[in-house]
Amino acid sequence: MHSLNQEIKAFSRNNLRKQCTRVTTLTGKKIIETWKDARIHVVEEVEPSSGGGCGYVQDLSSDLQVGVIKPWLLLGSQNKCRLDYLKSHKVTHILNAAYGVENAFLNDFTYKSISILDLPETNILSYFPECFEFIEEAKRKDGVVLVHCNAGVSRAAAIVIGFLMNSEQTSFTSAFSVVKNARPSICPNSGFMEQLRTYQEGKESNKCDRIQENSS
Repeated sequence: MHSLNQEIKAFSRNNLRKQCTRVTTLTGKKIIETWKDARIHVVEEVEPSSGGGCGYVQDLSSDLQVGVIKPWLLLGSQNKCRLDYLKSHKVTHILNAAYGVENAFLNDFTYKSISILDLPETNILSYFPECFEFIEEAKRKDGVVLVHCNAGVSRAAAIVIGFLMNSEQTSFTSAFSVVKNARPSICPNSGFMEQLRTYQEGKESNKCDRIQENSS
């Protein structure tokens, strides 16, 4: 059985394959994200696909598990953005980190939308300040915030991991473990994993600088 550290170290850009991802938004719009020649190509799907070109396995099962990170912080997929489900979990705020996924209930929740591409080259750290501010705002107002992207696996997971590292001054490994236990399907892409490690190194460096300043 692999340890958590082995799982984390196993992430590598060398393991990435060219692929395309089909996304169906809440309004029924279908888009295709294709990774080709080190660039992302996003197009709207017009004709039904024959299903033979992308090399993916269709998942017909429901995404039943939402990760309860804190009583006021949830992690899930766009499939969890049904009004009845959101109301049953007392959600008040929604952070949408997906590309091309519309917010469906503007009169019912406080939304923040940030279109983030799920690519190793995307600078996920650059989005952290505004994401963390929105999550903290929900907490201050005694609300419940759902963080989601498309599948709730990479982008949203990386944001929540980073939030725990920042708000609780915890390590990347510890934060990853908490989120993984709450939502086992998480799998941030290799670039996000590397950036989260870098984020930890930066926080440790800043902490050492503050200690030195206080001791001088």
